[in-house]
Amino acid sequence: MLLVEDDSGDALLVEEMLADSDLDSSLTWCKSLAEAQRFLDGCTTPVCVLLDLHLPDVHGLDAVTRIVHTAPDAAIVVLTGTAEGEAGLTAVATGAQDYLVKGRLDPETLSRAVRYALQRKQVERTTAALRVNALMAQENARLERGLLPVPLLRDDNFQAVARYEPGRAHGLLSGDFYDVVQTADGAVHAVIGDVSGHGAAEAALGVCLRVAWRTAVLCGTEQLEQVRLLEEILVAERADPHVFATVTSLDFAPGGRTVQVVRAGHPGLLVRDHSAVAWEEPEVGMALGLLPGLGRWSRTELALPPGGQVVLFTDGLFEGRTGPSSRLGEEGLLALARKHGTLRAHAFVDALVDEAAEGAAPYGGLADDVAVLHLGWGTR
Repeated sequence: MLLVEDDSGDALLVEEMLADSDLDSSLTWCKSLAEAQRFLDGCTTPVCVLLDLHLPDVHGLDAVTRIVHTAPDAAIVVLTGTAEGEAGLTAVATGAQDYLVKGRLDPETLSRAVRYALQRKQVERTTAALRVNALMAQENARLERGLLPVPLLRDDNFQAVARYEPGRAHGLLSGDFYDVVQTADGAVHAVIGDVSGHGAAEAALGVCLRVAWRTAVLCGTEQLEQVRLLEEILVAERADPHVFATVTSLDFAPGGRTVQVVRAGHPGLLVRDHSAVAWEEPEVGMALGLLPGLGRWSRTELALPPGGQVVLFTDGLFEGRTGPSSRLGEEGLLALARKHGTLRAHAFVDALVDEAAEGAAPYGGLADDVAVLHLGWGTR
């Protein structure tokens, strides 16, 4: 405890009250605010300041504000005269935690005031920290929302429906990423990918890869070269040499019935033909970053039925547990897709994610990130 009081009689009174109280604390006496500030500058433990408002080098509420500035974590109990009750209340509004009237001081009152002041100060610090954390969380959420992809489509003849579910708590972004861009020639380009891991670093890397892919597409970079470029960026940007990424890239010819597919370690895809759903496995190459520079990828031309739709997804959609030792798996996902084959695009995507999550709920839920992308000419 620190007593800041220039009157030796009042200081002696406080010392006696402290000795008779149940407080187990040493008392340091300073006769001026400057002396008190020097003590507080070197103090590393929580302190309660008993502060007189009439000191040789400061007068009134300025004493409170200067103590608060010097030691923001200190609890302050203002000592006032019997006729200064209003000043005590104003001091509390200025930053003190409590006030005591010297003429009515007794050991029990002193003990209670000190304990309450310390507790109130702790509550203030906790509240301030929570407020800062809340503001930071809101700012991070705004930043993450700004980094989520917005499909760039030039006409209404192509439909892109997406659903994105980060696995990390309180996050809007994950290592999963996707994007859709229609270029000036009418072709539609799409990508979906999955960076290994589940942290903020993986989410940042996923955003980096998505932005790089979009830039490459808009610059006219050829499909296979896009994949090579993504691997170069992955290797340059990853914090851990064991981090890798799987990717599927699609090129839809303008209004046509074929799609060019490049796969780098990514799961297969679904093709919807009205109510029928089939699982397709175009030729697949190595995931990005496993053996940098040695990966070999190829393009597969996939024929689409009239009005056919393609559904891409990350493995988090089918890797959730459905039993103590079983997972939904690719066959289970295909069965689920066929069950909902008559649904339109939005409802179909929601049904896949919601039922996969429902089936995994008793066994920990979908712990991995999930991205689903429903693509095709026409509407459905």
